[in-house]
Amino acid sequence: MMPPLACVEVAFVCMRRAGFTLLELVIVLFLAGLLLGLALPRVSALRNRSAVRSATGELGAAFSTARSAAIAQRASVAVVLDTAAGAVEVRSSGRALLRRPLRSIYGVTLSSNRDSAVYDPRGLGYGVTNLTVVVRRGTMVDTLTMSRLGRVRW
Repeated sequence: MMPPLACVEVAFVCMRRAGFTLLELVIVLFLAGLLLGLALPRVSALRNRSAVRSATGELGAAFSTARSAAIAQRASVAVVLDTAAGAVEVRSSGRALLRRPLRSIYGVTLSSNRDSAVYDPRGLGYGVTNLTVVVRRGTMVDTLTMSRLGRVRW
């Protein structure tokens, strides 16, 4: 005896497996790869910009620390830039008050027109010329400038 037609259709639907065809999977993977390829350069640029801004902020904080220490200690305090190692160090009376290895933390490179800056006991910059420090990572660049009076801008 034959089952009713409705039962055969229900049985057929119940036996069918849920899933995706190979063509559907290839299309989805292609679109995901395309979107990733479009988004990856922007994410990389965002990381570079963030690293440069953070490193420049820390560099500015080191200059501020040096100026404050010079005023508080009533002694000359130097900010020494090691561009080869990508580090900044604040020194007073031959001892290091602060050292920040910016290259190893943020992956940035430093370049400057002088290797150090000195604050006198009044908190003024000591020297003849302005100091300019360029912080770079990838295509992102930021510049920190210390004037003759000891003011820092970036």
